[in-house]
Amino acid sequence: MQNNPVKEQPAPKQVRGSFADIKGMSFEAALKELEQIVTRLERGDVDLEQSIEIYERGEALRVHCDQLLKRAEAKVERITLGAQGVPQGTAPLDPGTNNAPQA
Repeated sequence: MQNNPVKEQPAPKQVRGSFADIKGMSFEAALKELEQIVTRLERGDVDLEQSIEIYERGEALRVHCDQLLKRAEAKVERITLGAQGVPQGTAPLDPGTNNAPQA
């Protein structure tokens, strides 16, 4: 009986540290790269280790895009109209409603 020792795998790289560039990306740039990652993963033509690495980068890009969207939503306001239909000011956008201005 032959003894086949299991090769010890090297410790995983600190992949998260390589994502520092994402913080400075615009929403559009991050989304474009995320779409490219999804395409590569769907094609299945990358090896397992690389798939894991690009998946982790894709997750970091997704989180970044989500944060940018939430910041943008917080800045969006809706115009409020008076009884005569004349704009009177603005109010915070409430994504939970149909955003119809109150008369």
